[in-house]
Amino acid sequence: MSRLQYLGKRFLLSLPVVVFGTSLTFLIIRLGPIDPAAAILGPDADPQNVERYERIREQLGLNDPLWEQYLNFIWEMLTFDLGASWVVHPGADVNALLMVYMPRTLWLGFWSVLVALFIGIPLGFYAGLNPNTPADYLASFGGIVWRAMPNFWLAIILAALLVQSERFLFGFDWSAWLIETSVIGTPDLENLHRPSNFLAATKQILPAALVLGSASMGNEMRIGRTAVLETINSNYVDAARAKGVSGGRLVWKHVFRNALIPLIPVITSEAFLLIGGSVLVEVIFGINGLGWLFFEATIQGDIPLAGSLMFFFIVLIVGVNILQDVLYTVIDPRVGYERT
Repeated sequence: MSRLQYLGKRFLLSLPVVVFGTSLTFLIIRLGPIDPAAAILGPDADPQNVERYERIREQLGLNDPLWEQYLNFIWEMLTFDLGASWVVHPGADVNALLMVYMPRTLWLGFWSVLVALFIGIPLGFYAGLNPNTPADYLASFGGIVWRAMPNFWLAIILAALLVQSERFLFGFDWSAWLIETSVIGTPDLENLHRPSNFLAATKQILPAALVLGSASMGNEMRIGRTAVLETINSNYVDAARAKGVSGGRLVWKHVFRNALIPLIPVITSEAFLLIGGSVLVEVIFGINGLGWLFFEATIQGDIPLAGSLMFFFIVLIVGVNILQDVLYTVIDPRVGYERT
């Protein structure tokens, strides 16, 4: 089986997962306690206005048989006809809302992944290459602490502390660069090619990215250390060392590449943390991204918006799993091949 055939098979196997997740989403939003028509009318609506209530239910197709609603929902989702918001942004197209809110979540996710990658993995590899040393103990202890701290607690503590020292955030005097943005609020992602705009958007997102990437950072450090220790004591590394392979080449070519294999699912799982954790982090730090939008759609009973966002998250998770398979075939070429 070639690499392309392997990936094609993985893609086909992911389609039933998308359909199942979408079906589950339909059952949750249609059989749940929220009445869509009542949510549109709002809490101040006249309870005696039954005619308007029934008219809204008829317009939304809520009086149709459940199987017909299900088929319409599945078809609309799979064709990315996500409909319009009912409550949060009445009448606004959901696809258009995704284009407005998604860049903020992607900006948050980009920096949270960078924070985890460039702190967690180097610390883990350094600890694995220097086992049972003070640096190893310090890195291991730090990884455990970061992994143990709940996101909601860390987010509230950072928001409370950093808002009092925004000028010297993370040791930099941002005012010297004319960066006066707050750490609380929605980052301005317009004209990021300008250095001042890029620095302002980066400053505003770093605390939230540190919170969102903290759990992954601890995992990557711990698993990276274990992977390096297992790899460096393997037989093929001993054989390469016996052949006279230099220390630097031994580490970069044989140890690091093979130690990255168990880290792939950890790195790709950060997308799941981005989906689940971004709701909490975006609400606390006031970032109007997809997490905040999903939170508002849920508490206000905006059924089509919440359902469409759930479908988007399901597709994103499945896409990340396929990306994980691609990374496996790149780092370990044996994956996806059947030798005869």
